[in-house]
Amino acid sequence: MNLATFHDLLDAARRQPEPQRLLFVFARVELPEHATDAQRERFDRREGGTISPCLCVDKAPDEIAGFDALAAESETTGQAWDIVFVGSLSGRAGVAPSADEAAQPLRFMVNAINNGRVGDFAAFDRQGDALQFG
Repeated sequence: MNLATFHDLLDAARRQPEPQRLLFVFARVELPEHATDAQRERFDRREGGTISPCLCVDKAPDEIAGFDALAAESETTGQAWDIVFVGSLSGRAGVAPSADEAAQPLRFMVNAINNGRVGDFAAFDRQGDALQFG
């Protein structure tokens, strides 16, 4: 599925045959602790850095008015972020997954991101535009 914007993601989630629960991991892009000059240059060009998860939340697609609302809600936490990664859980027999069912998959997402497996998830910048990782 090709997603260009966050709106595309919400549309796709709402069209699924089973109700969805969206999983969000907000992350900062930081300069590595003992960065080399080359790493600093790449970071300054916004082409490198370390991705550090800082905030997680799960929501039903209908609980999200749009990217601006999600970003505004994240601001109330006081956590600065650069990228939001999104995964989803599919319901069964017309019943959406609960927030309790989302806890362990959110932990798995955080671990995957910490281990560099960011390509497993949809990712969006602070403007809601899709990001691609090479």
